[in-house]
Amino acid sequence: IGEFRVTAFPVDHSIFGCVALLVEADEKSLLYTGDLRLHGRKTGMAKRLIKFFQNRQLDVLLMEGTHFGIPNDEKVTEYDLENEIVGHVQDASGLVLACFSPQHVDRLVGFIRAAKRTGRIFVADAYTAFVLYLISGETSVPVPGKAEGMPVFFPEDIWKNEKKRRWLVNRCPHMGVARITIEEVLTDPSKYLMVFRPSILEHDFRGRLPENVLCLHSRWDGYLNEPDWEKTSQQIQQAQGKLEQVHISGHILSEDIVGFVNSLQPETVVPVHTFEPEEFASRLGNVRMLSDGE
Repeated sequence: IGEFRVTAFPVDHSIFGCVALLVEADEKSLLYTGDLRLHGRKTGMAKRLIKFFQNRQLDVLLMEGTHFGIPNDEKVTEYDLENEIVGHVQDASGLVLACFSPQHVDRLVGFIRAAKRTGRIFVADAYTAFVLYLISGETSVPVPGKAEGMPVFFPEDIWKNEKKRRWLVNRCPHMGVARITIEEVLTDPSKYLMVFRPSILEHDFRGRLPENVLCLHSRWDGYLNEPDWEKTSQQIQQAQGKLEQVHISGHILSEDIVGFVNSLQPETVVPVHTFEPEEFASRLGNVRMLSDGE
C-alpha cells in the first residue's frame, strides 16, 4: 500500500477471522496484535507468528493488555470449558439452553461437541445456522441442513416475515428443510441443546420456559444485569430450572502476555486496549507509554 507493506497473520480470538497486522516501511517494522489469546482451540496461530519473528527485527509491538489488572486469571482453555459444559448437560433432566455469540466459533464448536458427547440434538437458530454456512468454506464445521441431525429454529419474527425468510432460505436453501418448531422441541425437551437468546422468550416460548430447564450463559457476566436477563432469570426460577455461567475470555491472559512479548523480543512495546498500562512497565522492559491520539 504505497510505501507500506502490510502482512496479516491469523490469530485466535473469540471472533472468527481476527488478524494481527505487521506494517513495514523504511526498514522499520511495527506489529499490532489486535485482540488475541493463547488458550483457545487454535494455539498454532500464535506459534506461527512467534516463529516468523525468530530471525527478524521487530521495532514496535502494539500489544493488547485486557487482562492486566484482572484478578484470578487462571488458564482455562476452550477444551476445559467444553468438558465443564458436558458435565452440566449430563446432569440436566430438561431442556438445555445455550446463550453465547455464534460468531465465537470455538464456543459454537464446543456446544456442538457437548451435545454430541451427551447424546443430545443441537438446535441452531437461524442466525447460528447462517454463521456456520458463511464460514463453512474456510473451516470444517457442520452446516445445518447439510449435516444430518442438526435442525434449525427460526424465531417467529423471522419465519413470519416473508422478506427475511425468503432472503435466508434463498441463500441457504437447506436451512428451511431442516426447520424445527418450538412445539417439536417442547414435546421432548430433554433431547435437545438449543441456542437461546432472551428475545425468543416472549415471542416463541410465550413467556414460559419448560420445567427443569438449564440455561448455560457463555458470555461476559455483566450482561446478566441487563433487564432482559433479569426477566429471563425470573422465568428460569419459576420453571425450577438453573442458570449457570460457563465462560472464558477471548483475550490473552496476563502470564501469556509476558511470555508472548518475550518470545517476540521487540525493541519497543506500546500498550493498547488495557485499563492497566502501568503493569506493562512493571513486568516487561522497553515499554513506551502513549496517550490516546499521541
